[in-house]
Amino acid sequence: MTVFVSNWGIHMSLTLCLIRSMFQQDLFAPPPARRTIGIPDIVRTIAEHSARPRYTFMVLDLISRVARANGQAGPLVRDGEALVPIREWLATAIAPSGARYHQRRATAGKVRAALAAKGELPADTAEAERIVEAQVSERIRDTGMTAISRAVSELVRAGLIERHYQGFLVDHENRGAQRHAVYTITPAVRAALHPNVATSEHQRDFYIRGMHGQPRAAVS
Repeated sequence: MTVFVSNWGIHMSLTLCLIRSMFQQDLFAPPPARRTIGIPDIVRTIAEHSARPRYTFMVLDLISRVARANGQAGPLVRDGEALVPIREWLATAIAPSGARYHQRRATAGKVRAALAAKGELPADTAEAERIVEAQVSERIRDTGMTAISRAVSELVRAGLIERHYQGFLVDHENRGAQRHAVYTITPAVRAALHPNVATSEHQRDFYIRGMHGQPRAAVS
């Protein structure tokens, strides 16, 4: 039995084979090389985008320490027995370094004078100091939260973290409607700051399954 194949059929077959080979090469192409950065790169990037680079670096470091394996930190952070919004937690954690003694003393003087002018300063010295200290701490926290927001905005512009807002109903890129901030630190930045902490980036590493089903590092 003789089979005849037209020239068109041969050309069509060759074309299909060529297309298949192109797709197969794409499927088995090696993954793109990951970009690695170090702490000097992070410091340099922050300095290019922040007016207070040291403060902003401290904010970034604190965020990286409370981030989960997927790089997200927030919307709530455990503080003892309480869960507080991450912005408040950051402001409280960084307050001792952000408020200098003379600034705190000046604020305490203003609070004491305001309470005395309104007749709300107790005669008992200990009680008066307790009230003044509570209001000073509240003012410093509010100021600190504003500074945290400014530092996070600088980190977002620098491309070191991403920010969105998570609320009762849906996530959203803008705040409001009882939504709280969630900060996502990039795997490369987190690996540079804390190289011994597993990140979502490490979970995508290739591995070869060894004895007893335990993963072992691939041999280069």
